[in-house]
Amino acid sequence: MCNKNTASPGEYLARCMSGLGLLLLLPCLGWSQPIEKILEERGTAFLPPTWEVKPLAHYSQDPPAKGEQKTLAEIRASITRGLDFLAARQALVRDGSLPVPHGEQESPIGVTALGALAYMAGGSTPTRGPHAAELVRALEYLLTHQAPITESNPGWISAAEDRQSRAHGHGLATLALSQAHSLSPRSPLGKRIDQALSAAVRHIEIMQGPDGGWYYGPGRTAEQEGSVTVCLVQALRGARNAGLRIKPKVVGHAIEYVKSLQDETGGFRYSKTHPQTSVALTAACLATLHATGVYEGQAIDRGYDSIWRELEARKLVDPTQSARKSPAFPFYERLYLAQALWQHPDPKHFRRWARSEVRKVLADQRSDGGWQDVREDGRGEKVTGRYGITYATAVNCLFLSVPEGMLPIFRR
Repeated sequence: MCNKNTASPGEYLARCMSGLGLLLLLPCLGWSQPIEKILEERGTAFLPPTWEVKPLAHYSQDPPAKGEQKTLAEIRASITRGLDFLAARQALVRDGSLPVPHGEQESPIGVTALGALAYMAGGSTPTRGPHAAELVRALEYLLTHQAPITESNPGWISAAEDRQSRAHGHGLATLALSQAHSLSPRSPLGKRIDQALSAAVRHIEIMQGPDGGWYYGPGRTAEQEGSVTVCLVQALRGARNAGLRIKPKVVGHAIEYVKSLQDETGGFRYSKTHPQTSVALTAACLATLHATGVYEGQAIDRGYDSIWRELEARKLVDPTQSARKSPAFPFYERLYLAQALWQHPDPKHFRRWARSEVRKVLADQRSDGGWQDVREDGRGEKVTGRYGITYATAVNCLFLSVPEGMLPIFRR
């Protein structure tokens, strides 16, 4: 846990990001419909050909050129290889989780939830698709680790061996369950997921702090933190997509808290008491505001301006200091930038950023289909394997799947 009473501002930021770097906050956008209906309407059994980088098919009525078709094929092939890699790794573990490195950063709840979301974003549901069996095993793992009503924290999703996920893991697990329910509500797991989702949501509502935010939990506390808050707000939106009633007061109070984190530069802070901002959290907060129906206004414009200033500033760094040019948490940042920019009213914002980012991700994929978890520490030095290859692979598969719109969370 990040102890703000003993850590310097820089240490606090590093500790918080080490915990949340693996836990991606996924905004739920729009109402859902069963994926079977989408697949039937599109006449496809897997990914629709919508991932175009130059230009995106969503904004052009012309058929893609030969070079663009090649890019689409490469992206879809990359997603397939990544999901196959996750399935192969999952097969090594008996309990249905996705394997993660042992130690202080061990986070099977969060990583397994991300893996389940990646399978669904790739076109699988609990009843059909190339990774339906693996998805069911991941969902079963999450369901098994929910506290029953007889325990002190009913509805809380956690694991004894999980040392990092905490509220982030609970939020991601809640989100994964909500998406599975939305995409295939009549599956054999449907009733169990419905009951588990209801209990998970009630715990989130009870956890909310006095200012509208959340902390690491379980249970309610006066402390609140931005990354936890956006994760849980987006889980609530996912549950709403699945048909659950969310208390309007809870959502309204949370929106106020998220907005209160924005500073004079337009960036979003990690908490009211720690002023550090980042591209990653600013993108996550913008995506969260969009998830709650806030798409316009001065706060939104200032947030996007802040993101572009920071991204452009990175290009001006001395080439000899290239280690400093990359974000400290590239996977976290990549997925939230994709979602925030995808929701921007002007599609040029997404295309402007996605062209180079997609090329980088495709180039970094390993021959076995996975992506190495490589990032930088606070000193700009390379760190490998902090959260694990399954984490990195699940996140990159989700990133590449954003424009496919197979998940309700990725629909514009």
